[in-house]
Amino acid sequence: MDKIDNNLLLAIETNWYSFVTAIFVFAFLYFLARKRVGFGTRVLVGLGLGLVVGILFQSLDSLEIKGITTFGSIYISLIRMLVIPLVFVLVLNSIASLTSLDYLRKIGFKTFAWFLGTTGIASVIGLLTALVFNPGKGIQQPAASDAATREIPTFSDVILSLVPSNPVSEAADGKVVPILIFAIFLAVAIIKVGSKNEEAVKPVRDLIKSATQVLHQVVKFVIRLTPYGVFALIAGVAAKYGWDTLQELGSVIVTSYVALIIHFVLVFGGLVLFVAKVNPLKFFKKVYPTVAVAFTTRSSYATLPINLEVITKRLHVSPKIASFVAPLGASVNFNGCGGVWPAIVVVFTSQAFGIELGLTDYIVLVFVSIISSIGVAGVPGPAVISTTVVLTALGLPLEALAIVAGVEALIDMARTAVNATGTSVTALLVANSEGEFDRDAFNNDDDEEIALNAV
Repeated sequence: MDKIDNNLLLAIETNWYSFVTAIFVFAFLYFLARKRVGFGTRVLVGLGLGLVVGILFQSLDSLEIKGITTFGSIYISLIRMLVIPLVFVLVLNSIASLTSLDYLRKIGFKTFAWFLGTTGIASVIGLLTALVFNPGKGIQQPAASDAATREIPTFSDVILSLVPSNPVSEAADGKVVPILIFAIFLAVAIIKVGSKNEEAVKPVRDLIKSATQVLHQVVKFVIRLTPYGVFALIAGVAAKYGWDTLQELGSVIVTSYVALIIHFVLVFGGLVLFVAKVNPLKFFKKVYPTVAVAFTTRSSYATLPINLEVITKRLHVSPKIASFVAPLGASVNFNGCGGVWPAIVVVFTSQAFGIELGLTDYIVLVFVSIISSIGVAGVPGPAVISTTVVLTALGLPLEALAIVAGVEALIDMARTAVNATGTSVTALLVANSEGEFDRDAFNNDDDEEIALNAV
């Protein structure tokens, strides 16, 4: 007991000023939350305060900042806590929500193919853009402890590592990809059994839906801590590396927006022009309400009502297709959050921590980005979960999330706009292939009015 008391007294004696600083900043951020200041604004405020406090502590060498960084470590631990249960339940829920294999083969297969295909393309675009801009070159972090001995696995080893053998053991070991594949097998089995006897799988479906709602609430609890976590993490980085290092994060923002714009214009515009064979400029004009709401709310779920209206009333896709694609897209289609962003963070992390990545790693990156994007919660913030999955699968340090978290709110606006627009594109492509797209009404601009404040 004396030892515990001594440790506590020593912590208070050596870190009391950092604890007091953290308490004052947390109280201020809580005050902003009570005053209904926006989530993104509070994250940016936390970032700014973290920079100021960290640089102040750096200038005063006698001050120990460990009392503040402890809170950042707690935030990272909470994120890690969510990874395995969240991705398992949400992937299972997204696929198992389909009612029959026939419907899955006809409409679902096309929808998922476009969702995941465009996410894969987004991941490649994010990867190539990051390799050109080198966003992590100016951030010199200590090399990971296993960086020198890290072995590049053979392609055969990579494939074998993806196949689940003991899901419980692999979940305990934090192996994400086998758990994702196990969830896909379970979801298809639920659809298969449910097509013959819906009552047999109804309790399972209900359990999955309930678990999804509960996990969404847990995610909200953790994400609400983001402003506090960002403050603590950035303060620690600023105190250690100073302003000269942190200003390099501007390259992360530029890299992200360049990659997202390329995907938005070239990929979406190309699909609309060459596959659906409609004018992409007219398409982008029609989906502007979706883009505007997604950009400002930073939430795929919040954008869903207006997106449904846009798809049916402005793109003139049949309600049958729209009612299937749009809700599914809010849970599955994350070109920005699950494709572009994880790829950029992976390159950033490898460069910042001095870890060499090879072609096999890049292939795994794209594959894991595609699968882990399924089921990412469509609320502001949880894209960090998808990125955590990819970093974990590649064995990269999660500490990089602490560095980029402060600028994520700025990037998330564009990411969400890309996500929501991708759902509109997929709805158009699927409807066009099924004869459920009124091309004449689209070309004649026979659009119904949509109120932008509908959300």
